[in-house]
Amino acid sequence: MDFPFVIFTESAEKTEEIGEMLSSLMLDDETLPRFVAMYGDLGVGKTAFVRGFCSSLCPTSTVKSPTFALVNEYKCAQNPINIKKVCHFDMYRVTDEDDLYSIGYDDYLRDDYLCIAEWCELIPYALPDERIEVAIEKTEDENKRRITLKLVL
Repeated sequence: MDFPFVIFTESAEKTEEIGEMLSSLMLDDETLPRFVAMYGDLGVGKTAFVRGFCSSLCPTSTVKSPTFALVNEYKCAQNPINIKKVCHFDMYRVTDEDDLYSIGYDDYLRDDYLCIAEWCELIPYALPDERIEVAIEKTEDENKRRITLKLVL
């Protein structure tokens, strides 16, 4: 896959497939950043994307939105790049750096963790310099989504 990459999906299942495709790509290329920053309005399919993303890395985990917990941790199966956990953040309720500090955000930015965060438009000051950005947008067709993946180095 070359970045930037744009694809249209027509269902939550197809959005999950794109998430799984990205995690497979990351498993095949250990040079890719270990942080995925997600952007998109309420209800566009960010959590569906994460569900697909985790399906191969954490096959026994049940992925759900961490809206009130702010972060969910999913234990990974053995993998070629030695990722132990996927940390799934929901930054919607984060209002400042103190909120990030209180959940131990910096502690999650480790080489053996892979972080995927929803609502990154709310924390631009806290994003790692190297990351993969995923923007999910609604289209005129209410079931169709435009997904853009971009590599930031």
